[in-house]
Amino acid sequence: MGFFLQDGNQLFTGALVLMLMIAVLEGVMTLIGVGISDLLDNLLPEVDVDLDAPDTEAGGVLTKLLGWLRFGEVPALILLVAFLVGFGVTGLLIQMFVESLFGTLLPGWLLAMPVLLLALPQVRFVGNLLRKFAVGDETEAVSRQAFIGRVAVITIGQAAAGSPAEARFSDQFGTTHYVMVEPDEGEIFSQGDKVLLVEELGARFRVTRPTSQHLIQNN
Repeated sequence: MGFFLQDGNQLFTGALVLMLMIAVLEGVMTLIGVGISDLLDNLLPEVDVDLDAPDTEAGGVLTKLLGWLRFGEVPALILLVAFLVGFGVTGLLIQMFVESLFGTLLPGWLLAMPVLLLALPQVRFVGNLLRKFAVGDETEAVSRQAFIGRVAVITIGQAAAGSPAEARFSDQFGTTHYVMVEPDEGEIFSQGDKVLLVEELGARFRVTRPTSQHLIQNN
């Protein structure tokens, strides 16, 4: 325990502790019948805001990065847990190796960025793995363009112009998909609201309010 609590390891140990706290909280919330998305609404509000710059260079890079990580294609909670585990374990392993060679630890802040870059491919690997299992052989060939016209339900966050939120829907095979959605200016959708996917915009979809006919067609 002394190794995990040393100053150079606190950042990485903290990531693993946070992951365990999320796992415990998810278990408790499952027992009482409350969705974990309620927790994510409080944990990730600023992440949605950071996604609001698709027309700027920085926003475009961030959107592509999130798409590369499969954000919106698998549950955000799984990607968050994968990142915390990858970040924490990778950092501790590097520190363990450094200590065995030099008898001391590197400052945590010095390792933070390299470990972050090493953790991101691990998140993508988990996203790809879960996406493959979720989509399966039969539906893997279904393109994201085929999602247009589907009615989805907002699961995480509040969708507004410049502030995407996560939504969930099932395709014709019954497979559940998670996508990031964003409405036009003036429209706001909250958790539980139904939205119609009308256009693919990179890693997210533009949505609008579905009509009763759209709801009938998707049932």
